[in-house]
Amino acid sequence: MKFALQALINGCIQQGSLTLELPDGDRLVAGDGSGPPITIRLTDKRAIRELVLNPEMAFGELYTDGRMLVSGGSIYDVLDLIGHNLKDLLPPQMGRIRHALRAIFDHWTRRNSKKLAKQNVHHHYDIDDRIYSLFLDADRQYSCAYFDAENRSKNLEEAQLAKKRHIASKLIIPSGASVLDIGSGWGGLALYLADLFDVDVTGLTLSTEQLKVSEQRARDKNLDSRVHFLLKDYRALEKTFDRIVSVGMFEHVGLKCYDTFFDVIHRTLKDDGVALIHAIGRLDGKSPTNPWFTKYIFPGSYLPSLAEVLPSIEKAKLIVTDIEILRLHYADTLAEWRSRFLARRADAAAALGERFCRMWEFYLASAEAGFRYGGLMVFQVQLAKKLDTVPRTRTYIEEEEARLRRLEQAASAHPMAAE
Repeated sequence: MKFALQALINGCIQQGSLTLELPDGDRLVAGDGSGPPITIRLTDKRAIRELVLNPEMAFGELYTDGRMLVSGGSIYDVLDLIGHNLKDLLPPQMGRIRHALRAIFDHWTRRNSKKLAKQNVHHHYDIDDRIYSLFLDADRQYSCAYFDAENRSKNLEEAQLAKKRHIASKLIIPSGASVLDIGSGWGGLALYLADLFDVDVTGLTLSTEQLKVSEQRARDKNLDSRVHFLLKDYRALEKTFDRIVSVGMFEHVGLKCYDTFFDVIHRTLKDDGVALIHAIGRLDGKSPTNPWFTKYIFPGSYLPSLAEVLPSIEKAKLIVTDIEILRLHYADTLAEWRSRFLARRADAAAALGERFCRMWEFYLASAEAGFRYGGLMVFQVQLAKKLDTVPRTRTYIEEEEARLRRLEQAASAHPMAAE
């Protein structure tokens, strides 16, 4: 097994300096010796076999369980080193074989039924609510921020506000419109829209914890007469809406439910309506989700290439009126989250323990590496039913963003007047 492990790390690291310490004291070295030296120590012999036979799963599990320890840097530094060496972060040998097998068996995965979808949401979002306040911005935006300055000088709060502004601009919201927010989270986007537009917003979530927070926030802002949050699956919708938006929810729909999802969008969107879907996808073609993520973080999730999404949109008789790809924005967002989480790690440990902290750190670090090196991106797809619903050129987006920026500044200067 030691020879196989040496071959594995040699296949992963050609440039840089990585030392792997084994439980019996042996040391395996990979790389050309350049850069800061990083050391990984395995604490038990069984870890060697697990890492060789199933590296994608074992790497996260061993770190989460404290059976793999890192010195000379953080777990992100290890992933960053691998990312600089290994295309798509996909380990060689058994790692590639298992990856190929998962790609085949993806076709036999279960459909995300309403019951299963709720269970999956409960797994991630209904944990101790204090955790999310440790690393998210004050508005609890749990999706890719929009760093609209090229030099990325904006802080996280400004970038998340810019994301909401960017999305709202693409919705082209008329006065008196009805808006549906599928996957409304803690209510930030729905409240933003109700604050700046004369609209009635319905937000859907499957998380009881998010629902409680959202409803309280709407009451606190005196917006509860125009913002309504429901604990409801999107497939149970019966009403129609002028505008539909979904941010960070499509990842949880499941590959087998894409046709259903866009059929619902078509059925619930009025004939002159506009929809905007913001979700994580892949730049490098279809690929199975990392098994550690599926087991520990987002069960039932799938990150598609656009080639897997567009056919379902076409089947639903929807028109794609705009597509935008956000490449490194989520990597920068995750870097901010990871930094904030580590700064308050002791608070997280007090709430949910050390093992949770290791798992969450690995989650944030590996997700960031995925967007920097693993072919991940965020796409925003704008949809309509008619060719002339959306302006012919994209200049309206920048113009509307400028208008909304002025409204935000006015509301900030006179908060009571805005309410």
